[in-house]
Amino acid sequence: MGFGSLRQWHWISSAVCLVGMLLFAVTGITLNHAHQIPAQKSIVEKQGQLDETVLAALTVPGSEVGALPKALRRALRRTVGVNVAAGIEAEWYDDEIYLALPRPGGDAWMSIDLQSGEVIYEKTTRGAVAYLNDLHKGRNTGVAWSWFIDVFAVACVIFSVTGLWLLCRLQKTRPATWPAVALGVVVPLIIIILFVH
Repeated sequence: MGFGSLRQWHWISSAVCLVGMLLFAVTGITLNHAHQIPAQKSIVEKQGQLDETVLAALTVPGSEVGALPKALRRALRRTVGVNVAAGIEAEWYDDEIYLALPRPGGDAWMSIDLQSGEVIYEKTTRGAVAYLNDLHKGRNTGVAWSWFIDVFAVACVIFSVTGLWLLCRLQKTRPATWPAVALGVVVPLIIIILFVH
């Protein structure tokens, strides 16, 4: 690989990684000090009542876990203003449907009483820091974010490898190159050996 194309791979991968690296670096600090950052917890509760016609039209799935029918999802949107995605599976019981609706930076759940039609929805959010921390961990973020993390990780590998290759090419003009690289390897290793149990 020529020097020009090496530099091109390096700067393109660094451009792709820029925002992600800043996000992951900052959230690395906030995760490391999570016990010192107060959560900004807020809870939203909603209640509603489903029509008897909606309840009568329900067909219980053959297993205890199954997705909600389209008509029920539409009724929930009208009743409590909550969009339930088609792929979300609910727990079906004789007298109740329960949905766990986890999300980054918080949690949510919904219960539907099959006898009375009462719907209870509760959403808990823990603030922007908790949201960003969950993005860092990929917790309850969905398939698209999972793919982003994978692409970002590959770009970071390319950025690091091309950076190392550039260090090899430019080592004659920068004598502090290998001591700095060695320091970057030795310091974490010493900390792990001596202080991490």
